[in-house]
Amino acid sequence: MAIQQLNPYLNFDGTARQAIELYQRALGAKLEGLQTFADVPGQAPAGENANRVMHALLRIGAAVVMISDTGPGMPLTAGNNVHLCLDFDDPADMTQKFEALAAKGEVNMPLQDTFWGAKFGMLTDAHGIRWMFNCTLKKA
Repeated sequence: MAIQQLNPYLNFDGTARQAIELYQRALGAKLEGLQTFADVPGQAPAGENANRVMHALLRIGAAVVMISDTGPGMPLTAGNNVHLCLDFDDPADMTQKFEALAAKGEVNMPLQDTFWGAKFGMLTDAHGIRWMFNCTLKKA
């Protein structure tokens, strides 16, 4: 099976760290990784944007929840703060499913290779549901 798992992805407007701390305290969540916008190669976000959370992974029991702050200049509005993230083990299968789900929807970020070693893309389907597609690329 090419889809490895489905994870909720929560977006915040500068309060991701506070949300992580709450989920750790209230739910016993374990932080398994955190990157800020300052960690992105070739970018130098100004001021408070440097410490905004670009990506964090929390384990809550057996479940995974991913968290980030919106990027600089990307407003957060109710309805665009939750994504469903599909993790794949086969980039070709991911591409086929991405294109099928994007039909009559909107591609927000085309599938592309990323600095974190994955092929990644985002879309909003025909029903307004926001999806992230991720496939970790095997190292040669």
